[in-house]
Amino acid sequence: MVLAVVSFVLFLASILIYRTRAAANRWWFAILLTLLGSYLVLNVILIASNYFTGDGITDAVIYTVTSSLKGAGISKYVLPFIGLLAALGLIFAVLARSLLRRKAKGSSVAYSIVAVLLALFSVGTTPAFQDISLLVKSQIVGDTADFTTYYKAPKKTVQGKRPNLVYIYAESLERTYFDTELFPGLADELNALRAGSIDFSNTQQLPGTGYTIAGMVASQCGIPLFAPFDGNASSAVSTFYPENVCLGDVLKAAGYSNYFYQGAELAFAGKDTFLKSHGFDHVYGFKELRDQVADPSYKNDWGWYDDSVLDVVYGKFVELSKQRQPFSLFTLTVDTHHPDGFISAGCSKKSYAWQNKENRSLSAVACSQQHIAALIDKIKRSPYFSNTVIVVSSDHLAMNNTAYDILTKQKRRNLFFIIDGTRPLAEQRNEKRSTLDNGATVLDVMGGDNYIGLGRSSLSAPSLSTVFLNIEEKINGWKPAVINQWGLPNRISDYSVDTRQRSFSFSGVTYKVPFILRVGDNRIEPMFNVYLSTPLRKQLAGLGAGEKFVWVDKCYEIGRVWAPQLALSTDICVASGTLASPPQIVQASGERFNGKVNFTGPAADSVADYQNAVARLQVDDAAVKYRADAIEFMLPGMPEQVEGHHRRLRRRGMGPLVRRQSGASGRHRLRRPAAEKLRSGAARPRLRQQRRRTDFGARRRRRALRVARRTGQHRHPALR
Repeated sequence: MVLAVVSFVLFLASILIYRTRAAANRWWFAILLTLLGSYLVLNVILIASNYFTGDGITDAVIYTVTSSLKGAGISKYVLPFIGLLAALGLIFAVLARSLLRRKAKGSSVAYSIVAVLLALFSVGTTPAFQDISLLVKSQIVGDTADFTTYYKAPKKTVQGKRPNLVYIYAESLERTYFDTELFPGLADELNALRAGSIDFSNTQQLPGTGYTIAGMVASQCGIPLFAPFDGNASSAVSTFYPENVCLGDVLKAAGYSNYFYQGAELAFAGKDTFLKSHGFDHVYGFKELRDQVADPSYKNDWGWYDDSVLDVVYGKFVELSKQRQPFSLFTLTVDTHHPDGFISAGCSKKSYAWQNKENRSLSAVACSQQHIAALIDKIKRSPYFSNTVIVVSSDHLAMNNTAYDILTKQKRRNLFFIIDGTRPLAEQRNEKRSTLDNGATVLDVMGGDNYIGLGRSSLSAPSLSTVFLNIEEKINGWKPAVINQWGLPNRISDYSVDTRQRSFSFSGVTYKVPFILRVGDNRIEPMFNVYLSTPLRKQLAGLGAGEKFVWVDKCYEIGRVWAPQLALSTDICVASGTLASPPQIVQASGERFNGKVNFTGPAADSVADYQNAVARLQVDDAAVKYRADAIEFMLPGMPEQVEGHHRRLRRRGMGPLVRRQSGASGRHRLRRPAAEKLRSGAARPRLRQQRRRTDFGARRRRRALRVARRTGQHRHPALR
């Protein structure tokens, strides 16, 4: 809070000094406006991040915006986002106008320097800049020497009876909601079941575990989710923490069939990649459940309601239990998702009041916990319960929802309890632990080892949360070592392209096309074309002249920079080299293409080649021109003979400029007379005449409307 105030004071001081004392110079103006604009943008990013997480700019924000957002229920955020952008634009315009209308007396360059320095310090002291700096620092600096001492991979075996497992991830359903003094009557049904379980009351949330996919990774693999900072591998890499042994891997190796069900899209945040990489052969999300839910029209912004999904889960539980083969059945609810949750039709508790006013998030909790309790009750009443272990846990603490201000005033802990049908036991365990310990605890109950990764079974081993008093700092210190668990290679030579799957494999990893590899000494940095990122070609333009790269993309993207003969091809091409000289470009042919990268291109004679390449990479799609006698609607840009405004001319009465090419999907051939007319400018007088007629008619109707409103003659001839 103090830093935010200091930053704001510096921001205002910079503006005041520039307006009253600084020398008039466009360069000083440009520098100052850039810095002050950066201050505004950083604060907008912080506000947006707080709106989602309530905790500033964290790994959760970086991971989510650089990952696949397919299937995300973002409709509730659209209006606030538009409003935030509009406010930013308005404030920036007022700021620019204020700086331009300066009233300096006795101006001096020295004051310009002071104003710029104050603006620079205001940017550096923003909480947003501090958060981002901490994230960047944690990626490259850390005490990783003892990571391997505490990281332990479990054996892939389960001894004894090998019970079936039902694991319920309850979205944001933290333990705080179960405080009957704070929230009387909110979660009575699930509270009653928790009372008859092994209940772990002190499960804290550590860095890298505070959002859904991170909570799942932590609870199954015993490690936090720290992804490569400048591109999230989960949305473009075919494996997820490939070097780690997780709970699903152990169960599959022990003969279990692993199932996962959720109402939302599996692709969101890379959950499908994670699950399929770690032992789950049967995963069901929004698309996969369309034919299984009772009513396909009954859905919310994220997907299917909890009652629909949990009904399917119980049906699958009965079906699998009858087969008498070991299985695990994981499910994730969604109705309690921030910002205010969803109320399903199947619950009786549809409203919960806080201080005599309904709270939408608490109402969603009251409703969703009924469905979870109903599923558990049905399993307990079934003949299969005696061979079943039921786990209920929150995936993470609640984020910024309508109950957030209430929750943050409490001692917050995650929910985690186990109902063991093989040997019923009711006890509360209060030792300090974290979600990293959940998977190890479950594996211990099932008959396996009592450790997974950095997690330890809370039934038979001390948690690292008790071993280290500064466990949060320790986890952040291990961050570089955890990132190394992604197994990203540090060199590339041979590669293979699967043209049907549109994937590229090398050194044991597979990436989805398109992407760029920035190749250095013993380091390869992947750059992906993901949500909110700069387009790939513009990312490539930021490389130095001598930096090596491998660019894998559609041929027309690469061809428009170096190979015009490929500018119309939608095949996959691989370019390898540097920007200082034309790279080697290979067009992948056949279903499986094998090749080798080549960085030994011709030496550049001057910086001209580099500058030309960068200039072509910076061209926007709308400005692209290609040589063709037809419009290729599958490609960005237009043919060279079209000057850019043919669509607008067509709307204004020029007649059809293109006709569909028979048998050619996505192509339109230019009509020569119309194209020549467009190029020559012969059409412009006619266009101006039509515009004058249109504008005159519009003015006439507006005048008539004003007269009718004044006189009350609503049946004026111009309005009929």
